[in-house]
Amino acid sequence: MKLNSEQVKRTMTQMEAQVLPDDHPAVAQLNSVFGEHTFFVDTSGLKVLEPAQTPDMEGKTGEIVSLAEWSDPTLTSLRPHEPEPTGVIVVLEPSKQ
Repeated sequence: MKLNSEQVKRTMTQMEAQVLPDDHPAVAQLNSVFGEHTFFVDTSGLKVLEPAQTPDMEGKTGEIVSLAEWSDPTLTSLRPHEPEPTGVIVVLEPSKQ
């Protein structure tokens, strides 16, 4: 899913990762492979958020999904794999109640 700037800020307070800016050279290729997303990289690889249905949490949430892992110790090359839900939920927008 593509996040707005407020959702990116909120996400960054809940996960240790860096967001790839839309003007990053890799984003166009990543969008062609994985679809339109906001992409994050961390020490284990490439991540995105997918909408999550969380009845026990209020507000809009997303689940962190791993798309690729680093294939080298210098963290310069990614090896894609099947999307793997991590079970980690991020609150994107709090409940409006």
